Amino acid sequence: MKIDILSLFPEMFDGFLNTSIIKRAIDSQIVEVNIHDFRKFADNKHKKVDDYPYGGGQGMVLMCQPIVDCLKTITTSKSFVILMSPQGQTLKQSISVQLSKYEHIVIICGHYEGFDERIRDYVDMEISIGDYILTGGELASMVVCDSIIRLLDGTIREISHEDDSFSEGLLEYPQYTRPYEYDGNCVPDILLSGHHENIRKWRLKQSLLKTYHKRPDLLQNKELTKEELKILQEIKEND
Repeated sequence: MKIDILSLFPEMFDGFLNTSIIKRAIDSQIVEVNIHDFRKFADNKHKKVDDYPYGGGQGMVLMCQPIVDCLKTITTSKSFVILMSPQGQTLKQSISVQLSKYEHIVIICGHYEGFDERIRDYVDMEISIGDYILTGGELASMVVCDSIIRLLDGTIREISHEDDSFSEGLLEYPQYTRPYEYDGNCVPDILLSGHHENIRKWRLKQSLLKTYHKRPDLLQNKELTKEELKILQEIKEND
């Protein structure tokens, strides 16, 4: 996969691209990530990329010319262009999985008060990472990239992300490691039983229990199996 990111602050990505799993994926040529300073594409003497909004108003608006000209140098018919925007779809695991299938993704990071509306004519999807405002799209784009790259073959073991929270529409079950007992708190004995089916059932129940208490909204949109419906009913009766 190839990822191109348009930003006014390329230096913000230095740590992100040179640390941990993301760096290993790049070094292993699983993914190629390029950062483009779209200020270099401004066609005015002072390399200005923003201006006051027509009609008045507070703040500055990014001009379409530098961004669109930058896009034209890197996009092809196979490119999928994403605009980081608080007006976009909220990022979910299902969206990350969908995006991980593309050969080439381009992400546009904004700054200032907003974008010239005409930039949206060159965009395939708008994504938000939550209902709040950041100073720019750089941090949000890193979140999107991380959520995609970890899904690519070879980045991490596939089994490691198959049970992630949201992968099956539920929060992940509790995880434990050594020591068995710490500060009077012990690992549930069922996890040491070696009985795989009982462990699976316990994990499913715990996953439903966490989701019911922490994110009940997820259950409204999930098509539950007969087993899950039965367990959820027991949880509600005992709550």
